[in-house]
This record gives sequence, C-alpha cells and structure tokens, in this order.
Amino acid sequence: MTDGLEVPDATATVLLPAVVARVAALADRLGVAHTEVFDVGRLSVASGVPEPVVKALLSGRPAGEPDLQARFLQRLDLLRRTRLKSNGRRHTQQEIADGAGMSRQQAGALINGDRRPTMEHCDAIQRFFRVHAGFLTAEDPEALAGTLQRSEQELLQQLADRERAAAKAVDDPLERLLQDHGVRGIAWRAAQLPTDQHRDKVAEWLDMLLESVKRPES
Repeated sequence: MTDGLEVPDATATVLLPAVVARVAALADRLGVAHTEVFDVGRLSVASGVPEPVVKALLSGRPAGEPDLQARFLQRLDLLRRTRLKSNGRRHTQQEIADGAGMSRQQAGALINGDRRPTMEHCDAIQRFFRVHAGFLTAEDPEALAGTLQRSEQELLQQLADRERAAAKAVDDPLERLLQDHGVRGIAWRAAQLPTDQHRDKVAEWLDMLLESVKRPES
C-alpha cells in the first residue's frame, strides 16, 4: 500500500489474454467484426488506458506500467478530456472540487500532481465522473480486462436475444428450452471453466434440466 492506494492484483496480466480470446470467439459467433469489439479508441476511453498501451496489450506485448501517481494523473486527464459537460466543455477545478466534496485547493493539487491521492480522493472523483470503481487506480491490464469483460457481457446478451428470437418460430419444446433458458450460452461459458470438476457440475445441472422436458411423440 502506498499513501492509501492499494496496488491492484497482478493476476490481471494472466486474465487479459483469456478475456480477449472469449470476446473474439463471441464476436465470431455473432458475426461482429473484431475491429468493432477491439476498437482501440473506444477501449482507451472506457478503460483509461492510453491507446498505444491498449494496442500493445491486445497484441500480447508488455507495455510497461506507470507508478500509481502517474497512472492517477493520466486517467484523471483522460476523464477531463472525455467526460465533458453538456455544453461540451471540461469540468473546472471548482466543479470537480464541489462534486467530489473537497476544497478547490485540494482538487487543484491533485490535478496538478502536487499531492498524492488517497483511495478516498479516488472514490470521490470516480463518483463525480460516474465511472466504475478502480478507474483511476487499476493497473493497465486489469483496467483493459475489466472493460473487455463488460463487452463480453453485452455480447452474451446479444447472443441470448438472438437465440430467443429464433426460438419463437420453433415448436419443439426441447429446442425452446435450449433457446429460452440460454443453455447453449451457459454451455459455452462452462467450457471456459478451469477444471473438469467445475464443468461436470454444470453438465449435471443441464442433464437434470433436459430430462424434465420431453419431445412431442412422432
């Protein structure tokens, strides 16, 4: 811990490639272009990670890591450039101070790098800009992995919606079960589980669910 800021879990460096692979596979199933789901500019704005670092991390290359102070300043600058007021202008130091519940002097010192932020400062500023917890502090791989996980959830929802739409024209109750309950999506995600024991648990549940539905007799 440094000046109240905790160092994020370094396992995100290992997690990121797995998330990238899952998002790519989902995009392929849905026919979504990789250039869309892995748009560097969009991912940078959503995660706070600089575009060159996003490119490097997506390619599996090390990109270095700024210290906590540099990361905070980098992310805060991005927030001020991309989360604008309704009139298209940046929030002033006074507006940030008022919204984050601190003095203008405190806000100015944080923005200018004259004072190291605490977790309380980070939480208050994140709430003001309406971004998720950890936006200002997460290491680059962790921040990018989190953004891609949110993209993954959106793609899974699209897949479920598509399968539900297809099931409306199907009379087979077993097929409707597979579609309506998102069983195919569950099975696909089960394949990502780390051990056979985890996958066996899912398989047992699916077997019980499928046995409860009978196909119409020919």
